[in-house]
Amino acid sequence: MTVWRLFWTKSTAISSNSKPSQHFSLNPNSTFSQFTSHCRQFSTSFLVTKIPKKFRKKRKKKESPRTKLVQTQPNINPHFENILFRDTHFRFLTKTKEFLSKQSHHVLPLDDAGKLHQQLGFPRGRKVVRSLQRHPSIFEIYRHNDGKMWIGFTDFMEKLLDEEGKVMNEMESDRVSVVRKLLMMSKDKRIALSKIYHNRLLFGIPEDFRDRIRKYEDYFKVVVEEDGKRVIELVKWDPTLAVSALEKEYMVDEDKVKKAFKFPIKHGKALDLDEGDERKLNLLYTLPLVSPYSDGSKLDLWTVEAEKFRVGLIHEFLSLTLEKRAYIHNIVEFKEEFCLTKHTYQMLLKQPRTFYLAGTEMNWSVFLKDAYGEDGVLLNKDPQVLFNEKLYRYADMKVVKPSSDVYET
Repeated sequence: MTVWRLFWTKSTAISSNSKPSQHFSLNPNSTFSQFTSHCRQFSTSFLVTKIPKKFRKKRKKKESPRTKLVQTQPNINPHFENILFRDTHFRFLTKTKEFLSKQSHHVLPLDDAGKLHQQLGFPRGRKVVRSLQRHPSIFEIYRHNDGKMWIGFTDFMEKLLDEEGKVMNEMESDRVSVVRKLLMMSKDKRIALSKIYHNRLLFGIPEDFRDRIRKYEDYFKVVVEEDGKRVIELVKWDPTLAVSALEKEYMVDEDKVKKAFKFPIKHGKALDLDEGDERKLNLLYTLPLVSPYSDGSKLDLWTVEAEKFRVGLIHEFLSLTLEKRAYIHNIVEFKEEFCLTKHTYQMLLKQPRTFYLAGTEMNWSVFLKDAYGEDGVLLNKDPQVLFNEKLYRYADMKVVKPSSDVYET
């Protein structure tokens, strides 16, 4: 403002001391050119056209779904979050154990292992030796007769693997029932064999189950499709297996099941309902639930009945797992078979009484809350879960004493 006042003051002074004909033409078309010629006499380079960085208002960056937690205070359950931290801590142990178990003589050249960061579960760009040294009671590095370095299991770990094999054999009939129930929940009563294999650790299914199912021709049939994909199909429907965990629990504690889910009904304020009346209205809208063993493909996709079916199916799916929990990639892999939608995450968030979503928005895990105690410990542990916990304890040991479970850290 000061600059333009100075300009007009100076131009007025010039105009008063000069003849009009020398500065301003009477021709209106020449007014603009004369105005710009006067402006050239003044510089505007000193004007601040941008706000300095230190005075700019800092915008809060939107947190990435990779790091943004699903839960916020005060809803965070540290026990469930710590279980995911344990998964991360033992990722290398779990993946390397699975990979080495499938190798001949349970050994692998060290040079080859360094290139398998994805298969073995160690960070890309890091040396695999550092991860191996974290579990000296499980893995060992030795020099072979050919002069090359190899990795393998310790003798102690080989004994643990034999123990795990016995657990697998003892639990085989239970695992067969799990696969049958998964097929009975599926839309067409068939699932790709590869999908069950990829998620076998979730249900405690042995690695060689594709060979074991040949013994159960009365239950399963393996079909090879035109593209070479192997699909396992249900041979016979068993009504005794088509009973969900919720239905069994309903017979024991009816009130508990009634409070498990909430599908609120929208109503106008004109009804003037108190809290008790509103709860009864919502209960009428919530019950009855839809069995996960019914045909969900016949339900209209966005109806309440369809959402009840999907919620009940996720509940039954989790109840079949070893630890009553599953990651997003475990659930998404069966999306087509179980008629799930892309809104599964939002659907589960609306049922906080039954489900707890832990982890980040991009890699979350869902827990069945009733399957855990207040201390975050699983109430009923499968023999395979007990073995895994034992393995984790030994994996963090520095020295294993064969005579007892006492160890040094």
